[in-house]
Amino acid sequence: MNKIAELNDNLRKHMWSPGHNKIVLTRGVCSLPLIEQMLLLKQVKDFNDFTPDNNHWGEHDFGKIVHNNTNYFWKIDYYDNNCEFGSEDPSNPDITTRVLTIMRADEY
Repeated sequence: MNKIAELNDNLRKHMWSPGHNKIVLTRGVCSLPLIEQMLLLKQVKDFNDFTPDNNHWGEHDFGKIVHNNTNYFWKIDYYDNNCEFGSEDPSNPDITTRVLTIMRADEY
């Protein structure tokens, strides 16, 4: 597994990874009852259904989950530490802020 996938898996599975990280829940996710948010987060943490269709570059940076008959996406983006530009090297946690966003599919 490559370094980027390892860092992404750490963030997704443990909601922590070396470096700078942010977790964003969209309005559609925040509008769910708290117990439903927690169940959705558990599905994100447990996600392991990586295929060539959703893992083109082998980075484990995107997934689709169905929760209560609603489609949700999670995705990880890489920014510089000021979150102004893309990271020059997403494999380097010292210069990368990872942002994990969890959203309803219709919010994408």
